[in-house]
Amino acid sequence: QVQLVESGGGLVQPGGSLRLSCAASGIIFSIDAMGWYRQAPGKQRELVAGITSFGSPSYADSVKGRFTISRDDAKNTVYLQMNSLKPEDTAVYYCNMGARSRRQSPIYNYWGQGTQVTVSS
Repeated sequence: QVQLVESGGGLVQPGGSLRLSCAASGIIFSIDAMGWYRQAPGKQRELVAGITSFGSPSYADSVKGRFTISRDDAKNTVYLQMNSLKPEDTAVYYCNMGARSRRQSPIYNYWGQGTQVTVSS
């Protein structure tokens, strides 16, 4: 079993910055892709940014140039640096990882519990 614990959310003024972290723990052999999703009230959950096991990032058009995703495989952690935040970035942010617990195990999908990001003056 793998658990994901997120941190770093909070209240920030427009134009401000936040850094989200998500650390995986448990029985982990390897982690494949990692990503951050968000869900605003009344809206569907959407992919914000993803990063492959090779470190190749991808971003939603709405956050390109403002958000940066990175990973530290030694710590089983994924980060999301969010700059130039806008009120429309307000949402609950969830991390997601594909991980296997043993060499021959299939990759299972895991989610964090979510962290609230509120951008408001």
